[in-house]
Amino acid sequence: MLIANIIAYILVIVGAVNWGLFGLFNVNLVSTVFMGARTAGSVIVYSLIALAALWLIISPFITNGVLWLKNRRAD
Repeated sequence: MLIANIIAYILVIVGAVNWGLFGLFNVNLVSTVFMGARTAGSVIVYSLIALAALWLIISPFITNGVLWLKNRRAD
């Protein structure tokens, strides 16, 4: 779960930066990188960002309210 949480956070940060750039400067970073808003690459990236956001919403319920971001070591 640690790896899934880290990847999810990175993807959500990428999505947030993309929306920030779009809102402030009217620049869509994902569309620029993949040469269009509806190309296969853009759709895949947007879908991965949406799945990552859903994971970050659901994950604390699965783990009893804890979102792991580092390895838990038993003392």
